[in-house]
Amino acid sequence: MRVGFVTQTHTGDVGYAEAVAQAAAFGFEYVELYMDGATERTRFDHDRFVSLLDDRGLDLLVHLPFLDLDLGTPREAVRRGALDELRACVRDAAEMGAEKAVLHPYSNATPPEYRPAEVHPIIVDSVAELDGFARDLDVELCAENLPGVQLSIHDFDRLFDGTEASMTLDTGHARVDGLDESEIAAFLDSHLDRVSHLHLNETRGPRDEHLPFGSGTLDFEAVLAPLLDADWDGTASIEAYTFDADYLELSKRKLDALLA
Repeated sequence: MRVGFVTQTHTGDVGYAEAVAQAAAFGFEYVELYMDGATERTRFDHDRFVSLLDDRGLDLLVHLPFLDLDLGTPREAVRRGALDELRACVRDAAEMGAEKAVLHPYSNATPPEYRPAEVHPIIVDSVAELDGFARDLDVELCAENLPGVQLSIHDFDRLFDGTEASMTLDTGHARVDGLDESEIAAFLDSHLDRVSHLHLNETRGPRDEHLPFGSGTLDFEAVLAPLLDADWDGTASIEAYTFDADYLELSKRKLDALLA
């Protein structure tokens, strides 16, 4: 299992050079660059970023933008625009050497206007189309479970059945959707062939808190047991909403201790 963290560079409070320096200093193996806000694909120097990664011997994953990109809208022109932008992001990610791209299979088309039976197939078709594009560029698309929205973890079989995309399992999101540690572990055990990436999202309860690793109440030893027993070789990103590097360092130490 290789370990990295999701950057907070999109806010502008942490620059990408600072994030790379933190990753190297704390012993992470990669950074997962959030490609939105201040690090939206047109707003930063790709060549300099790649040079910094190379100098530190770090790998790259990316988190694709999602806030204003609707993959499930029945408005075909809007959906095509979202796919066009995401393809541009994947293309740029591939040129920077990213091996995986995290995708939110998401839509704002919700009841009462639009029912899941209408929206889910559109999301699945969008993910399948983008996955094929990413594969051609040697980027692994990893669709993430989101809490309380279209295609939560309870609906993920629709994506497994309708696409070849990998999965990003977000532990906090799964907990918000009602899964306890044993149920998350069972899901992982049943889908080892599709879960390629993790967001280790710490929480104190069924809330989407994104706390530093080890500061919540999730029993990660139980959650990760199926992966460790299977000698799983995927990637795991700490996803903590913090601008304080000390918490990233502490998260890495706590995760290392668990994995040891």
